[in-house]
Order: sequence, then C-alpha cells, then structure tokens
Amino acid sequence: MRRYRKFDYPVDDVRRFLEPGPVVLISSAWKGQRNIMTLGWHMVLEFTPSRLATMISTGNHSFELIRRSGECVINVPTAEMLDTVIGIGNSSGVEIDKFAHFGLDAVAASEVAAPLIAQCHASFECRLADRSQIKKHGLFIWEVVKAHVARAPKLPRTVHYRGDGQFMLSGDEVSRRRLFKPEML
Repeated sequence: MRRYRKFDYPVDDVRRFLEPGPVVLISSAWKGQRNIMTLGWHMVLEFTPSRLATMISTGNHSFELIRRSGECVINVPTAEMLDTVIGIGNSSGVEIDKFAHFGLDAVAASEVAAPLIAQCHASFECRLADRSQIKKHGLFIWEVVKAHVARAPKLPRTVHYRGDGQFMLSGDEVSRRRLFKPEML
C-alpha cells in the first residue's frame, strides 16, 4: 500500500474529506407554506428503527417549517439535477415557491404533510424522533416512517459536495461482499 506524506491543513476545511453522503433536497410544509432546501450535512444513526440526523441552520427558511411541523421528506436527487440542486441552495423560499420556480412536482406523502419531489430518485418521509439537540446544535434526529425508491436505475449517480463549489459524482461500485461476515452486512 502507498504511504502518504501529509502536510498541515486548515481544520475549517476537513469537511471536504468527510462529507460522505449525497447532497439531498429536504422538503417541508407547515400551515400552508412549503419549501425545499439543499442539504449536505446528514448522517445515518441507526438501522432499526431507521434513524437519520440532519444539521439545519436556524438562518434557513426551512428551519422553522421543519421544527414546528416535526416532519420532512429527505429526497435524493441524481446527477442530472445538479444545477437545480445548486439553484435551490442559492435561493430563498421566502422569496419564491421553489417547486414552481424549478419545475419540480410536489407529490403527496402518505405519512407526513411535507411533499415528495417526483424528480428525485428516492424520498424518505421522516418524523422527528428527538428534538433535544435542535436548539443547541441545529441537529434534527429523524425516524424514517416511509421510504419511496425508484426501481431503476438500481445505482443512481448521486451528487456529493466537496466544498468550494466542487462536486463529486458517485461512480463505479466495487463489491467486497465475500470478505464480510454475514452479520456485518
């Protein structure tokens, strides 16, 4: 294996190496208002029940819609939506209806009030499972109550933010299933 010579690096930029998951679009709804926000800060917490966490800034218009409703839909866009994902992140739901402005179809969810985004490959309906970290860290802990995933493509090309306006697209899959103990899969 190759050894790497390492140099000092700005600690403020380590996220460019650690943000593992795809950029998602979070849809929300509260008292007749709806919105979509772009988000890269999320993580899986637990498998059963399925728990996820998202970090949402208090300055984001979606923050109050999501906090008050205690619900959202986490939508996974594909690479062909990259410019739309950026546009959503660069605009405010206070000023525009992002569904209409970006030509996205809001589809009624079955378990929460927030809509699914029809153009996204997957949509996960979420209910707030723990609000104890919202005020201090903006950390919302969700339970996925319903999942919707397209059958094709089986491995969609997702978008991963590297910081500084740079993205990485998911690529080739490499299997090492044979090396895993069955209980570790």
